[in-house]
Amino acid sequence: MLTFIASVFVFGLLIIFHEFGHFVVAKLVGIKVNEFSLGFGPKLLTASGGETTYNLRLFPLGGFVNMAGMDPNEETDEKDIERGFNKKSVWQRIVVIFAGPLMNFFLAALLFAVIFAFQGQPVASSGTGIGDVNPGYPAEIAGLTAGDKIVAVDGIAVDNWNDMAKIINERPEKDISVVALRGDAELQVEMTPIMDKDGLGKIGIYPAEEYVRVGLLQSISLGVQWTVTFTVVIMEFLSKMIFGQAPAELGGPVRIVNEIGVAAQLGFIMLLKLAAILSLNLGLFNLFPIPALDGSRILFLVWEKIRRRPVDPVKENFIHLVGFALLILLMLIITYNDILQIFFVN
Repeated sequence: MLTFIASVFVFGLLIIFHEFGHFVVAKLVGIKVNEFSLGFGPKLLTASGGETTYNLRLFPLGGFVNMAGMDPNEETDEKDIERGFNKKSVWQRIVVIFAGPLMNFFLAALLFAVIFAFQGQPVASSGTGIGDVNPGYPAEIAGLTAGDKIVAVDGIAVDNWNDMAKIINERPEKDISVVALRGDAELQVEMTPIMDKDGLGKIGIYPAEEYVRVGLLQSISLGVQWTVTFTVVIMEFLSKMIFGQAPAELGGPVRIVNEIGVAAQLGFIMLLKLAAILSLNLGLFNLFPIPALDGSRILFLVWEKIRRRPVDPVKENFIHLVGFALLILLMLIITYNDILQIFFVN
């Protein structure tokens, strides 16, 4: 039940912000919006507000804003013809389409800012507690884990990270003994630090984090910084994946729901972090020039601007329809793979 509630919350948040971006900018430039829907399939709830119908549909994996003038076969009242999407300038239409992904970036920055405001800014602890361990490095091989606290290295007592790191750095490729506390239990392990490119000894550990309270303005600033940082990281990974420099790791709805469930069990802050990262992924993915996605629609509009005449709307809609069908097929394949990986391999 927790996974279901958390998934509805996260998917709903991402979809509402994305579609609201299209909706509000369309209204600002004078486009008539016929329908604002969350989800696809049969209608569950319907409400009317002015000239727009608001719907909640059965399948919550998406949403859409139905604007006048987007369907070439649509019957439009004479008084509303000039309020159609197709009657607006190219730049106005590009802004309307781009507003959806832009709102996903805004949502990510907002969620990060909320996290910083309530949790504080993470900083490395000055103590000797281990926050994380690199797989395959000496510390992990010797049995040290996150949460352990190192109290001595080679018989030298340590109570701060810098002193401990200095001792390890001075012993590349030399056997050392490490005494650590795991709760109230003391354990002693042996390991050999590897030599890094600077000739320093490393055992593959990171300091535990502490949280420092920050003000509202600093929370907003940090939220924007983290949004930019994560966006760059995601783009670098996608680039490496496209050019075969990193394994293709695509996750569909099943894997995302599974990760949402795990995050929800770890707490609301962790769920917000995951929602922020998913929002960035959604914003970036929608900007890809793939038929049926916002990026493809923007590409068609740029081409219209270059050739100074609109693309045949029937042909464009057909291309988007084919692209949507291929995306659904890809989603089914990824979902099948996710089910195998989560329920049968693990």
